[in-house]
Amino acid sequence: MPSNNHLKFFIDGKWVDPVSPKTIDVINPATEDAYTRISAGSAADVDKAVAAARQAFASWSLSSREDRLALLRRILEAYNARYDELAEVVSEEMGAPLSFAKAAQSWAGQVHLEATIKALETIPFFEQRGTTRIVREAIGVAGLITPWNWPLNQIVCKVAPALAAGCTMVLKPSEIAPISGILFAEIMAAAGTPKGVFNLVNGEGLVVGNAMSSHPGIDMMSFTGSTRAGIQVAKSAADTVKRVAQELGGKSPNIILRDADFEAAVLTGTNLCFANTGQSCDAPTRMFVPKERQEEAFEIARRAAESNIVGDPKDAATVLGPVVSKIQFDKIQRLIQSGIDEGATLVSGGVGRPKHLNRGYYVRPTVFGNVRHEMTVSREEIFGPVLSILAYESEDDAIRMANDTVYGLASYISSKDIEHARGVASKLRAGTVNINYPDWDTHAPFGGYKQSGNGREYADWGIHDFMETKGIVGYGQ
Repeated sequence: MPSNNHLKFFIDGKWVDPVSPKTIDVINPATEDAYTRISAGSAADVDKAVAAARQAFASWSLSSREDRLALLRRILEAYNARYDELAEVVSEEMGAPLSFAKAAQSWAGQVHLEATIKALETIPFFEQRGTTRIVREAIGVAGLITPWNWPLNQIVCKVAPALAAGCTMVLKPSEIAPISGILFAEIMAAAGTPKGVFNLVNGEGLVVGNAMSSHPGIDMMSFTGSTRAGIQVAKSAADTVKRVAQELGGKSPNIILRDADFEAAVLTGTNLCFANTGQSCDAPTRMFVPKERQEEAFEIARRAAESNIVGDPKDAATVLGPVVSKIQFDKIQRLIQSGIDEGATLVSGGVGRPKHLNRGYYVRPTVFGNVRHEMTVSREEIFGPVLSILAYESEDDAIRMANDTVYGLASYISSKDIEHARGVASKLRAGTVNINYPDWDTHAPFGGYKQSGNGREYADWGIHDFMETKGIVGYGQ
């Protein structure tokens, strides 16, 4: 049965009951069983949260840099105190292996808090140009909608910069993986967040998300999720002409150039594609290899796939847990079957669960070779542990195919010649280009071109997304 605050919302500094009682089961994808319930909010709950946020905005928007830094540092301290608990919750709600949840999922929230704090220490809020003063100030009340695949990463990537900018907010976590969001609200309360500055309403996207997107009292929507849902958010927001920042889908290319360390590049690229059970929007899911070495690439990728042990998230040996839901499992199975039906070579994996598992939304790590650019597995975002290997004859051919997609979130290049890699990077149409699998940079801008979205997150880039620019002409007279 639900416990703690699972059936409540956090509004105006208090845990409150929904206006109209209605619940949603939260499913553990490793067992397919409901382990708790949350309340499903309504437009009336959104109204209450927005009213609280608007009332709080008058004072929080005028708070000092020092006040905002003090709050963010208290949030970081409270977050760290519940670090392991957050990892356990993420593992249970979306299936991440517990070791990965601690090393990556909880860690992501922690490092984004640290990056926002560092950025806020120096970010300029005003400048003088002659007699005109340029002021950057909070845009207003922000509506935040976050996904299930990296729940803490995306919550912090929105909440922290919104606070730093002086915004107040209403957060709707994914109803598929909502408990980490409830714990985060408890962290916000423990840190002494002023009432009304942060509010949380759980519920379905079509109800709560739509009510937020269309609400006249919300000045900006920040959404992370599928391109399909992002389009709906933008349409709902259009009538009130609010700003919409979106981080959406991807089908990221990974170009292994002829002068790369081939085995290391293919091995690392395959494992990156499978990380988080393939449920990352910037996963390198399309690998481009020289035509004359594709058979070699198939063998390296097959070995990598077979080394990714699929199993119980609580088992220390597990590398890949289940995907998040039956809907995702069924979609991935359909797309794997499409690859087989359209004539791609099944190098490893395939449809169905791994043989040793008969329950849970487990997917076989799958590698397709001899993939043609027009195939479904090369065009659609699968969001599971499925890699497509495509062959190229010329470098220009690889770049053309890499860019020939509606998406433009991330891209990857491997080369022993850094100048060569930089030249290719300049030709790729993506928000992030990764050369030779670098360490994650939480101060680099993150966001997409084309249908991968607009706006940028992380550190000062994220803070700017939540600010308006005001010119005070004659200020210096």
